[in-house]
Amino acid sequence: MKLFTVHAGTGRRLGTVVAALGIAIAAAAVPASSAAQSTATLDAASIDRFVHDYLEQTRLPGAVVAVTKGDRVVHTAGYGHTASRQSMTERTRLPVASLSKSMTALAVMQLVEAGKVDLDQPVHRYLPEFTMADRRSQEITVRQVLTQTSGMADSAYPDLTRAQPHTLKEAVAAMREAHLATTPGTRHRYHNPNYFVAARLVEVVSGQPFADYLSAKLFKPLSMTHTASVNTTTEMPDQVRGYVRAYGTTLSRAHPRWFAAGSHGVVTTADDLAQWLIAQNNQGMSADGRRIAAARTVRLMHTPPEVPGDTDYAMGWARYRHDDETEEIQHNGQLLTHNSTATLLPCGRVGIAVVTNTGMISGDDAAQISLGLVDLARGKSPEVAQPFSMTADWALAALTLLATGLGIRGVLRAHRWARHTAQRPWWRTALWLLPHALPVLLLTQLASLLGLLMNRSGTLAQTTYAWPALVVCAAAGGLASISVITARALALFRYRQHARHGAEGDEGDEGDEPLGTGDEHEALRPA
Repeated sequence: MKLFTVHAGTGRRLGTVVAALGIAIAAAAVPASSAAQSTATLDAASIDRFVHDYLEQTRLPGAVVAVTKGDRVVHTAGYGHTASRQSMTERTRLPVASLSKSMTALAVMQLVEAGKVDLDQPVHRYLPEFTMADRRSQEITVRQVLTQTSGMADSAYPDLTRAQPHTLKEAVAAMREAHLATTPGTRHRYHNPNYFVAARLVEVVSGQPFADYLSAKLFKPLSMTHTASVNTTTEMPDQVRGYVRAYGTTLSRAHPRWFAAGSHGVVTTADDLAQWLIAQNNQGMSADGRRIAAARTVRLMHTPPEVPGDTDYAMGWARYRHDDETEEIQHNGQLLTHNSTATLLPCGRVGIAVVTNTGMISGDDAAQISLGLVDLARGKSPEVAQPFSMTADWALAALTLLATGLGIRGVLRAHRWARHTAQRPWWRTALWLLPHALPVLLLTQLASLLGLLMNRSGTLAQTTYAWPALVVCAAAGGLASISVITARALALFRYRQHARHGAEGDEGDEGDEPLGTGDEHEALRPA
């Protein structure tokens, strides 16, 4: 769901057990590559060859790919299988997560072109129901919602940790208790509810349900006949069942119910994504000459605003300029069981879209495949770069075993520890045990720490999808620490109780000792 950089690796010290975790994860973040392929031509054969190699070397269950150039479809295809074991094809319907944002943004811009909406007017003018527990929210403009510079953020309103609404009206109403993190227009903060608001604005201004508007004004004109927008993940194919990566393999998991309309609710196919890419690279014109937006509108949607912090984010797209002066216009999409990437290369009018059925963070496969296809489009030989978790998870596995071993050792040696510390004051003993509480603290705060790295907020349950091996490692460290603390506390209690009883017994023996000896009695007896 979040726009997320592909190469990432961070860690945190986890007491004695996870002292090396940060180093292990950071080192593992460097993807392993295969040998370069022999061809560098952007055609169906080279695309198939690269994607097949990727699936084989990374054990990715399934993916769909769309590649276009100008107003021409170069190739669309499906590879592997879905979680229900159905073969993937170019007509397999999959969720594209936050690639949906660019479609919502275009819907709003169509209303701008029609003169029904002014980008620089407050959202409240068109959507009176949009109110927040912050007076500054009345200043939020339509443009700021689309560029995600509204001041709303997960830090102030963690939507994924709250009860999930069922409709756009409910989603906007739920924000009445929310505060802003920053003043509108001063800072970019990626936040899904911005696009809940944008989609609800489309509903109210157009007078028709958001899904119906997208179908009539975007999908039908672009011949995206198998594309739809849904409200929640439970309405998506197979209820978004997909895979998570752990220890070099993939595990099938169901997706929890999330509200998605406007932000990450579009379901589509490779064939339909190709039509979307063509419209983006063709200045708002479909492959068969139908215009869905003016050329200046498309250019505006691809151009980041000038705000402090120099954000790359525009309107449902981000624009990046590399050191070699080449540019990419891109957006990533991430669910817990699927991820996606759409990339536009302005210099060659190339469009690339990839959707895979692995989840966020540990399964960044769509981004990795996209990197290879971008290289192919630029005449370079692509390499298969494994997701970082395929290496990092084994480092975490070693740390998990270490945590377990240290925990067992600490429990078995608890009596010896108690004997050595029994004479210390209680406060020194507590300080001695305090470091062992750090792994427990890390486990309870793991979701928050991961959220800080991504500028998002989630739950521990969601983290078990995002990076299972990390959660297992943290849980092993936490359980080991709890076991050691408990065993030592009980051993110390028993040792002191035994010592106290022993001391009382010694005192009692001294009290029962006779006043004289047998010799003394003999001396008092008459001769």
